[in-house]
Amino acid sequence: MPEPLTPDSFRADLAECLFLLPDEIDLEESPLDAGLDSLRIVTLLERWQAAGADVTFVDLAERTSFAQWWQLLEERRKGAARADT
Repeated sequence: MPEPLTPDSFRADLAECLFLLPDEIDLEESPLDAGLDSLRIVTLLERWQAAGADVTFVDLAERTSFAQWWQLLEERRKGAARADT
């Protein structure tokens, strides 16, 4: 079973795809400006979906910073947790 999605795991996932350390990730940066291409975005998306995130490629593409990605993932995670209770 995949690890739950947390702010630290989110940063670690981004860092792995960008060949950086997690604390080098600037959450205000644009994913495309940071160097993510569509294949890497899909890789991240699949990882986050496996961890229970209910998001799509289009959901991510509509957001222009890593901070907005995390906000979306957190909102969806909290929404899913409420639906389970």
